Amino acid sequence: MINHAHNTRSNLIPCLRYRNAPAAIAWLCKAFGFSEHLVVPSEYGGIAHAQLDCGTGMLMLGSLDEQSAYGKLMRQSDQAGGNTQSVYRVVERVDELYARAKAAGAQIVIDIKDEDYSGRGFTCLDLEGHVWSFGSYDPWVEV
Repeated sequence: MINHAHNTRSNLIPCLRYRNAPAAIAWLCKAFGFSEHLVVPSEYGGIAHAQLDCGTGMLMLGSLDEQSAYGKLMRQSDQAGGNTQSVYRVVERVDELYARAKAAGAQIVIDIKDEDYSGRGFTCLDLEGHVWSFGSYDPWVEV
């Protein structure tokens, strides 16, 4: 049995693709408080692979490459007719992150509110339309 209270890193890492990955990295750091862990440029001016840290979590991302085997599996939200998945991040100071994301130009699609099941949160779109939810609700902590 895994004791989740003592884990220091997540073993589940979301992976996203961006048409302009260098701009996305800068924006995600500014808007959501990520920090660069590893950024590997591609030979074509994009990003072959990047890892951004946020607390004990991580996000991997790269440039959209429709020619690679992995890239052929991926569709951007505008190609799919909307998003088919989203990312949720547990944060302590939700109101501060809300203000930061809004100031950076995140499109707020569900305004900040207290949730019926505990916690406070909001949902927004990043600069390329990926859905992000942030909240103080932590599913690892028993209510």
